[in-house]
Amino acid sequence: MKILAVYSSKGGVGKTATSVNLAYTAVQTGQRVLLCDMDSQGAASYYYRIKPKKKFNRSRLLSGSYYQFIRGTDYPGLDLLPAHFSFRNLDIALKNGENKKNRKILYGLLKPLESEYDIIILDCPPNLTLLSENIITAADCVLTPVVPTTLSVLALSQLLKLFKKMDCGKRKILAFFSMVEGRKTMHRGVMQKYGKHPIFVKNYIPYNAEIEKMGLYRKPVGARGSSLSVGNSAYRKLWSEIQQRRLA
Repeated sequence: MKILAVYSSKGGVGKTATSVNLAYTAVQTGQRVLLCDMDSQGAASYYYRIKPKKKFNRSRLLSGSYYQFIRGTDYPGLDLLPAHFSFRNLDIALKNGENKKNRKILYGLLKPLESEYDIIILDCPPNLTLLSENIITAADCVLTPVVPTTLSVLALSQLLKLFKKMDCGKRKILAFFSMVEGRKTMHRGVMQKYGKHPIFVKNYIPYNAEIEKMGLYRKPVGARGSSLSVGNSAYRKLWSEIQQRRLA
């Protein structure tokens, strides 16, 4: 079992769209996938038309008694652990626990699933907290979307500082350009300046109308009919490169 965390401290960079589409793409290649919606806003759960059961909450997650709340999606082989509004205080709960400095709590919660799934994908909230440290520790690969703008590059540099603070090898992190608009001078300039850095993959996700409309159709772009669509093709290429570089 491999754990892929889609993470950035900056919001609005395409984390959830990436998580939703990579989970779907992985299933199409024969993988057994669990998508964990770690963000209290529940966007990934919304895209897959799944609501948490009433008895599910943050306490159930942290106690390890969450397995019964994993739900199947419309796509065979792809399950989802939905978000809950109480997840907004996950950091507080982690700090108040007996092992308040333990960065391995999340990994311990996910490890029992290793015989059930080939890939676990974590759709992560945008923050720099103890939850972030747990996510980084648990993940085999931390995939971070970077919009080709100054603030998004700054968020990447902050993440690298966190990796250094945690004494975590940079080999675990991969970055990719997200929401790319080739007509914008800034986007081209940022990609030219930073794209050759070893942590960046070659493939990127363009700014694309069909990806934007996921909220209307509430399904991955590849599930809307055309396997040759620009968005679906981009995510398939991204997934293939991630597998080769970090998840093989």
